[in-house]
Amino acid sequence: MAMTMTGEVHLPASRETVWEKLNDPEVLKQCIPGCQALEKNGDNAFSATAKIRVGPVSATFKGNVELSDLDPPNGYKITGQGEGGVAGFAKGGAVVRLSDGENGGTVLSYDVEANVGGKLAQLGGRLIDGVAKKNADAFFKKFAEVVGS
Repeated sequence: MAMTMTGEVHLPASRETVWEKLNDPEVLKQCIPGCQALEKNGDNAFSATAKIRVGPVSATFKGNVELSDLDPPNGYKITGQGEGGVAGFAKGGAVVRLSDGENGGTVLSYDVEANVGGKLAQLGGRLIDGVAKKNADAFFKKFAEVVGS
């Protein structure tokens, strides 16, 4: 099942600071909902473990993420995939763009495309979209707190 999501977040920090934090595994680990581990596997690659709950299905996903089309401090493309055992799989990518915001802040915009399969796909698009939006909101709320401190 395919899904897309777009959004924009205003962050209280310079583009350079936001770029630095977007590439810091410790910051990302704090901000990703359910993240249990996030390790750098090279210049532009990470491995991750996250526990995710979608309705009645709870699973621990293990996967890899790669950054490409790097344009510091303006943005990059993220691609990744994860396996959640019997719960299914998720794979997809996002384009992240940074631009100057008001009062020295930064506007982060994103376009996400993802596919899920297995038990997760059987839950239905509305439930999955709702959980994805909730997790994205939680990530950016926490990310804004970390970046602003």
